[in-house]
Amino acid sequence: MKPKSKVLIIAGSDSSGGAGIQADIKTVTSLGSYAMTAVTAVTAQNTTGVKSIIAITSKEISNQIEFSAKDIRPDAVKIGMLHSKEVILAVIKSLKKLKLNKLVLDPVMVAKGGTKLINDTAIIYIKRKLMKNTLLITPNIPEAEILTKIKIKSVQDMIKAGKILISLGAKNVLIKGGHLKSKKMNDILVNKKMIKVFNSKKHNSKNTHGTGCTLSSSIATYLSCGKDLIKSCELGIKYVNQAIKSKLNLGKGNGPINHLHSITINKKFN
Repeated sequence: MKPKSKVLIIAGSDSSGGAGIQADIKTVTSLGSYAMTAVTAVTAQNTTGVKSIIAITSKEISNQIEFSAKDIRPDAVKIGMLHSKEVILAVIKSLKKLKLNKLVLDPVMVAKGGTKLINDTAIIYIKRKLMKNTLLITPNIPEAEILTKIKIKSVQDMIKAGKILISLGAKNVLIKGGHLKSKKMNDILVNKKMIKVFNSKKHNSKNTHGTGCTLSSSIATYLSCGKDLIKSCELGIKYVNQAIKSKLNLGKGNGPINHLHSITINKKFN
């Protein structure tokens, strides 16, 4: 099987493999596309929390993006953890220089265990500079609350937050509803012309480490294959839900989801 498309991932590394660039690579690959990477930070973490974070310089991140993309041009880009103002500005500059589009931003700010991953200035620059340069931003509820400075307790609040982010310059916003206390899962896509609610079954599981990374990289993959935005969001949500449903149980804390659920292995290993 040949890859259907090429996706550039700009994100931090997760040594446990459940989130970050490792989750992104698994997602893109399991959906049949080719993954390229620019590592923005190296973390030592596992399912119970983050031990340390080592930031990669903005110059080296730009080198990774530009040197890779000039040789193998990506069809879409997923952006994850960008830890500083300097890194955000460097990434924007590189992407503009390469004239890359179909950019999906997962505004990673806090790890599943609660560890803060980026500084306050970086959050400001995500709002003022980065959002407006992407096709889609995919915050979860805590991230949307940080970006909009409102409390989100309902679907109506999610829609309100989406509209605020649009007013701040975002083109399309997909707010993930996993943190709401409800029987159903509600993810909401908002832009200037429409509001689209994706309803799905909510699976009760503590093993949801990397769901945000996985959703954004799956949407980027579907976009890279030529699907429109609504269909890409719909298929990405379905992929993540199935990955949670398959009940992979690894680690002592918030475990990873099963990225391989979409793969059928035909070859026998003897």
